[in-house]
Amino acid sequence: MRLGFVGAGRLGRPMVRRLVGAGHEVRVLGRTPGARVALADEGARPVDGLAEVGGAADAVLVCVFTDEQVGDVCGDALLAGMPAGSVVVVHTTASPRTVEAVAARAARYGVHVVDAPVSGGPHDVEAGRITLFVGGRDEDVAAVRPALSAYGDPVLHAGPAGAGLRVKLVNNALFAAQIGLISEAVRLGDRLGVAEAALLGALTSGSAASRALAGVAARGSVAAFAQAAGGFVGKDVEVVRTAAAEAGCDLGALEPALAALAAASAPRA
Repeated sequence: MRLGFVGAGRLGRPMVRRLVGAGHEVRVLGRTPGARVALADEGARPVDGLAEVGGAADAVLVCVFTDEQVGDVCGDALLAGMPAGSVVVVHTTASPRTVEAVAARAARYGVHVVDAPVSGGPHDVEAGRITLFVGGRDEDVAAVRPALSAYGDPVLHAGPAGAGLRVKLVNNALFAAQIGLISEAVRLGDRLGVAEAALLGALTSGSAASRALAGVAARGSVAAFAQAAGGFVGKDVEVVRTAAAEAGCDLGALEPALAALAAASAPRA
């Protein structure tokens, strides 16, 4: 496939490597000379403008950090140069409303939008096993599946446009709540005279084991895990709170656990 890529950072860079390795032609936005040299060394074609990223592309993959960046990237400069019938894939965990606005803008150019937020980290991308929650029309998802499968396994088509994001938001709220519950379990263990490291190591072999617990245990403490992942987890929790409010609901029983995570993540005086 002829692909464009925007956001070759922590997650995006290994995605680009996997796409190139799978035989796709990949044009990547590189904003600095050093970035462009590095991308070229990895087999991609670096470009310095959004119009070049989208021109003649079958699909453009967007892997930036915030809603604002999604809106900035997926504007007229990119969309106007994309062929009719091509697809923009948004990997960012953004608000569903942001992606809906992008889809409305893209439709004016005959371009379609698929939301495909990820669950996992750079090591999962490198191994070709990052989870993708995908929302979009059947035909659009089918069109981009060869690209997504270069690094995603499983690629889970959750439903129409926006469904992938909504699943990811629930996933992240639950994951963050699990970390909050682990912090409360550590507090209880301390009261009972069990050291945090010993407790975490033991629980990973018990019925309480989970991916969240394994991540915390690997870091050695809730505080260390929160410091390493707090920026990403905190951003996504705020996105899911906003999405819930827009839908006229709240996070229910998840909220106290999220509050416990916030307390555990707060800097110590």
